[in-house]
Amino acid sequence: MAEPVSIAVTGAAGQIGYALLFRIASGAMLGPDQPVELKLLEIPPAMDALQGVVMELDDCAFPLLVNAVATDQPEVAFEGVDLAMLVGSMPRGPGMERNDLLEANGKIFTVQGKALNDHASRQVKTLVVGNPANTNCLIAQNNAPDLDPNNFTAMTKLDHNRATAQLALKVACAVDDIQGLSIWGNHSSTMFPDLLNASVSGTPAMQAVDQAWYENEFIPAIQQRGAAIIAARGLSSAASAANAAVEHMREWVTGTSSVTSMGIYSSGAYGISEGLIFSYPVTTKDGAHTIVEGLTIDDFAHAKIKATEQELMDERDAVAHLL
Repeated sequence: MAEPVSIAVTGAAGQIGYALLFRIASGAMLGPDQPVELKLLEIPPAMDALQGVVMELDDCAFPLLVNAVATDQPEVAFEGVDLAMLVGSMPRGPGMERNDLLEANGKIFTVQGKALNDHASRQVKTLVVGNPANTNCLIAQNNAPDLDPNNFTAMTKLDHNRATAQLALKVACAVDDIQGLSIWGNHSSTMFPDLLNASVSGTPAMQAVDQAWYENEFIPAIQQRGAAIIAARGLSSAASAANAAVEHMREWVTGTSSVTSMGIYSSGAYGISEGLIFSYPVTTKDGAHTIVEGLTIDDFAHAKIKATEQELMDERDAVAHLL
């Protein structure tokens, strides 16, 4: 058997964490031959609930799970970890403005970034799931100056999956028939789900749908899907978010030949401001992500991409004192 991979999960007793941990421990994320160690971080009031989750993990008797540590100390949770999945964040409360949310979460991700910097493996791969994911990731990355900024990512795989599923339903195809679809920008209502570079069974996707549906139905549906699920379910997306986190990490670690979407550190590709955490179409190989080059960006796409970039720059400015 291989050496265990040490994985930190924050917010581990929350809904997404609960849906996520058993997938990781079963081998769904890193494969059936890869042992894992889980280091689970929670806030002090949630430690009893977290102990219950650890009891359930024990009761599953997963052959691949060599250990599960529950803690409320970031330095313990991140000690020597190879992968960090930052799920826990403060949700928006009644009357809370977006800047208030950014400030509250900024304090959390400042601490976690510093703890990663001081205690994690130098090659640690960090995925931020907790919203606002892109800017929370930016804060953590800026507070970990000794770590490679390319090893900090924000999750837009859920948006990627939502877009894939909605296109498949529209054109009555299998999800595997869709290639090249991607999400640009922020995990927010400004994200741009790109069909201009997508194909369905080898045919350009925009030949299978009309522009009016794309602009007036598809894009808003993907941008507002999270809110629609809350309205229908009374709770936010948990299982689908956990599934996307599993897929994001699996693709990052094991590689993929097809295009996927990740919020990554911008070095200026496609004219995006350097240093933002911006979702791009990428492929992955040998633990590294590479932006897909040479894509079609028409005037419509350019305007959408610039709008989501502007929102991310505004968010960056709002938390500048934390960077």
